[in-house]
Amino acid sequence: MALSVSRAKTAFQFFQAERIGDIKKELGPGTSMGTAMSELSERWRNLSENGRSRYVAKEAEDRKRFQRESAAADARAYAEQTARRNNLVAKEGEVPSERGARKRVADERAELDAARRRRKAEIEAEMDPEELAERRRIKAQKKAETAERQRKREEQERAVAERHKKLDKAESQRANSRLEFLLKQSAIFSKLKMGGHHKEDEEKKEDGKYVSHHRQAGSGKGRPPRKASSKSGEEIDEDEEGNEDSEQHVFLTKQPSCIKFGTLKPYQLESLNWMIHLAEKGLNGILADEMGLGKTLQSISILAYNYEYLGIQGPHLICVPKSTLSNWMNELNRWCPSLRAIRFHGSKEDREAIIREYFTNEAASHDGKRPPNQIRNEDTGDMEDDNSENPRAWDVCVTTYEVCNTERKTLEKFGWRYLVIDEAHRLKNEASMFSKTVRGFKTAYRLLLTGTPLQNNLHELWALLNFLLPDIFSSAEQFDEWFNLEIDDAEAKKGMISQLHNILRPFMIRRLKVDVAKGLPPKTETLIMVGMSRMQKALYKKLLLRDIESIAGKTTSKNRTAVLNIVMQLRKCCGHPYLFEGVEDRSLDPLGEHLVENCGKLAIMDKLLKKLKERGSRVLIFTQMTRILDILEDFMFMRGYKYCRIDGNTDYADREAAIDNFNKEGSEKFCFILSTRAGGLGINLQTADTCILYDSDWNPQADLQAQDRCHRLGQKKP
Repeated sequence: MALSVSRAKTAFQFFQAERIGDIKKELGPGTSMGTAMSELSERWRNLSENGRSRYVAKEAEDRKRFQRESAAADARAYAEQTARRNNLVAKEGEVPSERGARKRVADERAELDAARRRRKAEIEAEMDPEELAERRRIKAQKKAETAERQRKREEQERAVAERHKKLDKAESQRANSRLEFLLKQSAIFSKLKMGGHHKEDEEKKEDGKYVSHHRQAGSGKGRPPRKASSKSGEEIDEDEEGNEDSEQHVFLTKQPSCIKFGTLKPYQLESLNWMIHLAEKGLNGILADEMGLGKTLQSISILAYNYEYLGIQGPHLICVPKSTLSNWMNELNRWCPSLRAIRFHGSKEDREAIIREYFTNEAASHDGKRPPNQIRNEDTGDMEDDNSENPRAWDVCVTTYEVCNTERKTLEKFGWRYLVIDEAHRLKNEASMFSKTVRGFKTAYRLLLTGTPLQNNLHELWALLNFLLPDIFSSAEQFDEWFNLEIDDAEAKKGMISQLHNILRPFMIRRLKVDVAKGLPPKTETLIMVGMSRMQKALYKKLLLRDIESIAGKTTSKNRTAVLNIVMQLRKCCGHPYLFEGVEDRSLDPLGEHLVENCGKLAIMDKLLKKLKERGSRVLIFTQMTRILDILEDFMFMRGYKYCRIDGNTDYADREAAIDNFNKEGSEKFCFILSTRAGGLGINLQTADTCILYDSDWNPQADLQAQDRCHRLGQKKP
C-alpha cells in the first residue's frame, strides 16, 4: 500500500512553526494557546512584504514537493492495482462479469432454498402426525390473521380516501359560496379577477329564504346539538327580516355555557360572532388582534360553539410555537374542559406512543363517555355519525410547527374541522416547509392568529391570504402588481390602501388594546442612549480598522458578506466586550465589578435594576444572543438577584417550569432573562411590569412581540 503524502504547508504555518515558541516565552508561563495564537496572527498581519517573502518561498518549495510525492504515490498505487489484476487473471483465467456473478448468487440462493425445503420435509416426516397438524393449524391461523390485518388496513385507507373525497367536494361547494359572498362584499374582486369562473352555488331554500348550514344542525342524527335560537332571545338573536342576501344567520349575545373559567369580554364575543359568520359563508379568517387581547381564548370559543350548538367535536388541529404549547393546553383545560385536548409532542418514542394510543385504528374506538363524532352531510345539511373513521377519544390535537413537519403523514390522514395556527406570520414564506406541510392538510375551516399580520411587505400578507383562500388569491405577481405602494402618486396610493382594506374586511378582524382594553394600564416606552466603555471603544475601533478594505472597497457579493460580518462583530462589541476571545483579563475575579464597568449597557442596566428592585417591580430582559444571556446570568449571581432563563436550547419541561415559577403567586424571582426569538412569542408573563430590550432585533415586530409578553390582559401595573 502506498504511503500517505504529508500536505503542503502555507507560509503562515512556516511562520507559526518558527515563531510560536518565542512568543510563548515572551508572554510568560501560563499563557493559553488562544492568546499566543492571537499574538502570532497580529504579528503576521503586521509583517512587511519583504519579511513574508522568505516564508512565501518556503510555501512554494513545499508545494512542489507535495506535487512530486503525490505523483509518485499515484504511480505506485496504479502499479499495485495492475499487478493485483494480473495475478487474479492468471489464477482464475478471467475476471468474472457482473452478469455472471449475479447468476451464481441466484443459483446459490436457489440451492439453499431447496436444501431448506428438504430439511423441512425430513423434520416433518419424523414428527408426530398430531403435532404436525397442530403446527400447520397455527401457521394457517397466523397467515389468516396477517391477511385480516392487511384487509383492515386497506379498508381504513379506503375510508380515509373516501373521507377526503367528501371533504374535497365540500370545499368545492364552500369555494363557490365564498366567491359569491366576496363579490357581493366588494366590486374590487371583479376588477382583480383573482379567481376563475365558478358556477353559482345551489343551496336548499326554505320558505323562499336561504338557510345556513348552522341553522340546520338540529335536524341531524346522533348527539342533539344545542338549539341555535330561543323564544326569549337571551342566548341568540335572529334576523327575522333577513339581510341583504335574504339569508338568516346566527348571532350570540352570550358565550357558550361550556366555557367555564370566566366571561368573554364584549370584543371577544364580537369576534366569536365574526368567526361564526365566516363559517356560515364558508370563509377562513385571520384573527389579528393586538398582542395581549386574548386570541387564544377567542379561538377556543369557536371550538366551544361547534361543540355546544352544532354537536361537532372536531377533530380540530392547533399548531403553535413550542414555547406556547403548555399555555394552550392549560387554556383549553381551564376554559373549555368539555373539549378533550391531547398534546402531540415529545421525543420520537413519545410521539409513536401517542400515535398508537390516539391515532391508530384500534385506539380510536369510542370510550363510552361521548356520542360518536358528528359530521355534516353536505347534500342535506343534516348531522350524521362519522362512520368513515372510528370515533375518537379526543377532540383537539395541539402540536408544534416542528412536529407538524415531522409527523406530516400521520396528520394528513385526518379530515380536520378547524385548523388553527398560532403566530401565523410563520406562514409569511409560502415556500417554507411548514407552509407546504399545512397546505396539504384536509380542513373544513382555517383560522390564523397573529398580532403582526404584516411585518415587512405586502407579499407576506398575500402568503396568508393565499393560505386561507387559494382559489381567490392565487397569483402573487398579480397581487403585488395591483397593490404596488412604491409609486409617487399619493392619491393613487391612498386609493390602493382603501381597496386593500375593503378586501381584508370580510375575513380579517383586528382590534387594538387602546380601543378595547380600557382597563389595561398604559404602556410607556423609554429609549435610553448609552455610551460605550473605554474597552468597548478601543475594541470597536480595532474591528473597523481590521476590515477597512472590506468597508471601503467596491460592492460585491463577497464584499457584502464581509460587511455584514463586520456589523455582527460590532453588535457583539456593543453588547459586551467579553464576547470576544482573549479580551477578558482572566487574572481578575470572574464576578468582579469589571464585568459591569467594561460594558456601557450593563453599567446603565445595573443602576436601572437597583431602582426597579426598590420600587417592587419585576423585570423581563430580552437579548438576541445566548452568550449575552450567559453574561447576564453571571451579573444576576453577582448582584444576588433571583432569576429565570429561557433560550433556544431550553427543553420543554424546563421552559414550563421556569414560566410557572416566575408567574406563581408570591414568586421571589425578580428577573426573567430570555432570548428574543425563543421567549418573545405567545407566552404570558404579565406578572412582570417592566420589559428591557438589551439589544434590538432586525425586525421591529419581534421587539413588539417581546414587549407584549407582559403588557397584556391581566397586567395591573402601568
